[in-house]
Amino acid sequence: MTPKQAPFGSWTSPITAASVAEGGVSLGGVAVSGDDLYWSEQRPSEGGRTVVVRRSADGSTTDITPEGYNARTGVHEYGGGAWWVHGETVFFANWSDQLLYSQEGGAAPVPITPQSEIPRGLRYADGVVTNNGRAIICVRERHVKDREAFNEIVVLPTDGSAAPGELVSGNDFYSFPRLSSDETKLAWTEWSHPNMPWDGTFLYACDLTDEFGIRNPTLVAGSMDESIFQPQWSPDGVLHFVSDRNGWWNIYRWVDGNVEPVVQMDADFGVPQWVFGQSTYAFLSNGDIVCMFEQRASQKLGIIRGGAGEVEDLKLPYTVLSNLTARGDHVVCIAAAPTEHSAVIDIDPSTGSVEVIKRSRDDELEPAYISVPEKIEFPSEGRIAHALYYAPTNPEFAGPEGEKPPLIVWSHGGPTGAVRPALLMNIQYWTSRGFAIVDVNYGGSVGYGRDYRRLLNENWGVVDVQDCVNAPRYLVERGDVDPDRLAIRGGSAGGFTTLAALVFEDVFKAGANYFGVADFETFVGDTHKFESRYLDSLVGPYPETKDRYYERSPANFVDRISVPVITFQGTEDMIVPPSQSEQIVNALRAKKVPCAYVTYEGEQHGFRKAENIIHSLESELYFYGRVFGFEPAGALAPVEIENL
Repeated sequence: MTPKQAPFGSWTSPITAASVAEGGVSLGGVAVSGDDLYWSEQRPSEGGRTVVVRRSADGSTTDITPEGYNARTGVHEYGGGAWWVHGETVFFANWSDQLLYSQEGGAAPVPITPQSEIPRGLRYADGVVTNNGRAIICVRERHVKDREAFNEIVVLPTDGSAAPGELVSGNDFYSFPRLSSDETKLAWTEWSHPNMPWDGTFLYACDLTDEFGIRNPTLVAGSMDESIFQPQWSPDGVLHFVSDRNGWWNIYRWVDGNVEPVVQMDADFGVPQWVFGQSTYAFLSNGDIVCMFEQRASQKLGIIRGGAGEVEDLKLPYTVLSNLTARGDHVVCIAAAPTEHSAVIDIDPSTGSVEVIKRSRDDELEPAYISVPEKIEFPSEGRIAHALYYAPTNPEFAGPEGEKPPLIVWSHGGPTGAVRPALLMNIQYWTSRGFAIVDVNYGGSVGYGRDYRRLLNENWGVVDVQDCVNAPRYLVERGDVDPDRLAIRGGSAGGFTTLAALVFEDVFKAGANYFGVADFETFVGDTHKFESRYLDSLVGPYPETKDRYYERSPANFVDRISVPVITFQGTEDMIVPPSQSEQIVNALRAKKVPCAYVTYEGEQHGFRKAENIIHSLESELYFYGRVFGFEPAGALAPVEIENL
């Protein structure tokens, strides 16, 4: 078939906004209990509700979380680690009230924690259940009036017969409470302001009495400059953990009071702890360690035979891996690839065989419509930066002769995060319509070692902007894209980079800001505890570097924006509140710059409801059509663009 010539951006695509939003689920959290396997599904078609699902030994699957419940915790606002399993009982934090519930088999959930004086004021995450099923040890976040929340590790009876009791407290943050298999020892990580967990954390271990008394607490590893991730006891009682002490997140173990490396390699075996409950390695029943390791934006599955030494790459076709959980001598995890949707899979490391248990999407996308990313490296201010480039791909269409496609630069969130080559429908939505996408792993991204991750320290708004500007320049010079139709978009921290690039650089012709940080000074006083001191490392301590906060804030220099901007915002965002978006939009209105402002009632940080995901995608497409002068395919509801 000869492709039809049509303007880039106007191509008809089978990948609709509805199929992006409603055609699948977000998979998370994997647990094994006996012969049963559990995972969670965040379902846009159900208003973004998270449901725990069980697959029984006979292969049948059952929704465990009943209607009216949402297995999601508000600890750190980002949550994660909201449910765990013992036998046939699932324990979960419920989003609407943040109580912990016990649910045995298919019975109705029963609350096991008390109500707080403040609505949703007692929150729980990252739990472990004792062998006898009678107690839970977990992280609790306790909100009080007129001051910062308290974080601590608590123990509580699983039958709800008593209120939780404090085990460890006094520091700003806690995570990874983990019991040894004989329950005589407990390990955990903690850190304090102004650090984030990827900056510096401390790993402690202690002896436990029969009544959960703590004895002999010992600092195992960590400092204000060493990041510790995922402490875990091996079946024979040896504490393992991931540390970046050598410049990469590598695996170590604590033996006879000494820390020794399990593996040392220029690769990251950990990830930034934005959410609870993450796992990048697991102990198999045969003594091997199965692990994820990441090099240059691709994650691989490896195995450490005998529990120490070299990592053997299993050479599986997956590039994104998470939630590794042992299942005897197998491993279960969530995996994705450039041409495969994410899925819960079971892997036999001895043979490399893979069983797909649950796909995030059931629909099959014809390969001819898939834009497979190209890893690119490009010069940026005397160093090398990284990105994934997606070319326009649609077997039915080609652009007009001699015309280059418009390019959208994607700036990821975090900013301590990364983008990896996986099949993402929200990217294919654009490439199948004739857009090129460059997804930038700017300096500060993970997966390239600690030095690259720390390039953003005191340089947020500088290094990220440089890289998001130099990526399109590189592609223009290479002849891939149209220099007169360059746009930038991003959410949260990526929204900040979007706004900063529009303010401080003269490269882009349009921008899409999704709940981006606009004013550093107001953000510091108007965000949640977890990130309230994040800017100390990204920008500098406040108020000592107050001038820098002013100079880097896009809201203070909106007069420099002369191109159209569309802004999207959830009304209940506690991380980047609506006031941040309103500062930008009001300033653009006052300056008579073309702008659009779209808000979604009830949405938090990131949109979870299908109807809002659909509307935001179609609104952004409509916006680009008006700005770049093409007619998008399909019937799109118009968006009010002021001053255009």
